[in-house]
Amino acid sequence: MRLDKFFSAAAVLSRKECARAVRAGRVTVGGAVAKKPDQPCDPEKDEICLDGVRIGYRKNHYILLYKPDGVVSATEDGKDETVLSLLPPEYTAWGLFPCGRLDKHTTGLMLLTDDGELAHRLLSPRRHVEKSYRYRVKFPLTAEECTRFEAGLVLEDGYETKPAKIRQDDAYSGTITLTEGKYHQIKRMMLALHNQITELKRVTFGPLTLPAAFSPGEWREVNETELAALRAAAGLPLTNEKP
Repeated sequence: MRLDKFFSAAAVLSRKECARAVRAGRVTVGGAVAKKPDQPCDPEKDEICLDGVRIGYRKNHYILLYKPDGVVSATEDGKDETVLSLLPPEYTAWGLFPCGRLDKHTTGLMLLTDDGELAHRLLSPRRHVEKSYRYRVKFPLTAEECTRFEAGLVLEDGYETKPAKIRQDDAYSGTITLTEGKYHQIKRMMLALHNQITELKRVTFGPLTLPAAFSPGEWREVNETELAALRAAAGLPLTNEKP
């Protein structure tokens, strides 16, 4: 891998910034001062430092994002703004994609990654990964309807949903937790109860929780504790990072 590509992939420096840092003698590879930004390096074997601080190499990348209303869960779209368009260009160059989808007008937590194996496992019905949503409905929900919701409902196409959880704050709002994610599932489940979702926001995805202080469009990289929990939820080794 080229040195400037490594720094860009690590989201530490852009390629231009790497070139300036190399010219200033701020970058070392294996203890030797780097001569050119395009010199080859092996991030899994070489100790690469910027200003004397070793830069860790992460094979894959993981972004926790607060999806706003009206933004689509896609890598590209000819009409609407996508979740990837909320990130800087150096991040989108990684080949990130949404791990699962949220409807255009559903807001909340999304995981963006380039780790296909992790995403596949987290989305597999066999893993039973829980996803929680804050909701508001048009009509009041009765206790009997909540019991039916939790037991599983038959949707308009004949699909029978798995058992779910619903915790009411009042008759119109609360939190729903699912272990599956069929197309427009919560909206369709409410339609089966002759009700309508008016607001829906995902607040958890497996071990990830949407930070309370986040605003729509805000994002950050998943930290090491969260990544270990995600990999555990997916049944994978705890880390794929090289020190």
